[in-house]
Amino acid sequence: MLRIPSVLDPNQLDTVRKLLADAKFVDGKLSAGAAAQRVKHNQELDKSARQMDILNNIVMNGLVQHPIYRAGALPLRVAAPYYARYTPGMAYGDHLDDPIMGTDGMLYRSDIAITIFLNDPDKYDGGELVIRTAFGENSVKLPAGDAVMYPSSSLHHVSQVTRGERLVAVTWVQSLVRDPARRELLYELHQAREKLLKISPEAEETAQVNTAYMNLIRMWGDI
Repeated sequence: MLRIPSVLDPNQLDTVRKLLADAKFVDGKLSAGAAAQRVKHNQELDKSARQMDILNNIVMNGLVQHPIYRAGALPLRVAAPYYARYTPGMAYGDHLDDPIMGTDGMLYRSDIAITIFLNDPDKYDGGELVIRTAFGENSVKLPAGDAVMYPSSSLHHVSQVTRGERLVAVTWVQSLVRDPARRELLYELHQAREKLLKISPEAEETAQVNTAYMNLIRMWGDI
């Protein structure tokens, strides 16, 4: 699980929220699989909404250019996001994301899920994203503009909102490296590599770490 700070700046967030305020939302169950429909109680932006292209340009440009996203996800394919709204009484119970998403001819494997928070946590009560891991549950409720990235294979839920409105964008990534443990190792090695390239670019150790990082991606890359 990886936090991605400042995917969107305050001006971008203000634009996104204004666009969503005037947009048509529909029952979130319409985009859910058979299992998720039983526990999904939210609203999502209508796929045909006129605001969709502008929203995607703002949100996805902010995400795909972010260095933590690029290093942590090692993206091969990324989906257009869903824009979800939760008002009091709404929640999304325990579920797993579908392993294969998309439409015929445009399928992708959902290795990574990403939630981008579009309004601040003081605007609503409840609404925590709760991700189950081998080390227990992680509850996530981040400032507006920040995102969290985690393996789509993780059981997770969104707690019931009891006050206000929770706004998020949710997307999925097919990574060059499908195994989350390998992605974690590569991200840690990337961090060490970046630091060495800044402080000791000519050192032999820097070249060794850089070579190891590049060749592990070559070894584990799945294209």
